[in-house]
Amino acid sequence: MTRTTVVSLQHKKQSGIPITLVTAYDYIMAQILSAVGIDVVLVGDSLGNVFQGQPTTQSVTLDHMVYHTAAVRRGWPTGFIVADMPFLTATVSEADAIQQAGRLLQEGGADAVKIEVISQRQIPILGAIVASGIPVMAHLGFTPQSVTQLGGYRVQGKTLEAATQCCQWAIACEDQGAFSLVLELVPQSVAQSITASVAIPVIGVGAGSGCDGQGLVCTDILGLSPQIPRFAKAYANVRDTMTQAFTAFQSAVHGGMFPQSDPTKSRGVK
Repeated sequence: MTRTTVVSLQHKKQSGIPITLVTAYDYIMAQILSAVGIDVVLVGDSLGNVFQGQPTTQSVTLDHMVYHTAAVRRGWPTGFIVADMPFLTATVSEADAIQQAGRLLQEGGADAVKIEVISQRQIPILGAIVASGIPVMAHLGFTPQSVTQLGGYRVQGKTLEAATQCCQWAIACEDQGAFSLVLELVPQSVAQSITASVAIPVIGVGAGSGCDGQGLVCTDILGLSPQIPRFAKAYANVRDTMTQAFTAFQSAVHGGMFPQSDPTKSRGVK
């Protein structure tokens, strides 16, 4: 299996080969994704919602991100792993952002970082991180870290002014050296326009079919999430399968059916 790199992602855009991105947070999920050969694994700060049960991603710290990124790296030692820079880590100063991005590579084992661009002043910070030798994926459109400021989970870029700004920021991020863009919750027409306007790969998350690739969260794909976003699709119902398995285990224990024998003898354990 060919290892994904920044160069190979660029080649896929140029060749019209769709790119796949899956957000995951742990060792076992990374192992499964490695067997499939997903192009990009994003260790998202959405772990705040999915793993911690928090209402937003703002409570996620850099230490949390390093921990989960390292777990994913152990699950797929050769995978292309992008780690989110959590709330406030890419907004204060260039020096601070470089240092914190560096931890995600040095301690977490990430290949690149992702930055949610919520203001134009962040774009030079993005460029400084790239100049330090760290590949950066930019995230535009709906940015979960600023969900309160945006008034909830809403489609962005619906007006001409907002769509124009999104396109301008996308081009500016490319000019600063971003190797890829994530566009979340923007109209398909806007996503198509941006995808055609930049030379770097564009991954859509609820942005229609006109992007260079598509991304979803692993728990949504598996049907584990209690509520799946409208733009996502569950390709299995693992939540029900797990519920049935746990129920069967409990019933077996209560009914004296598990264990049926001494497991140390049946497995040859001394």
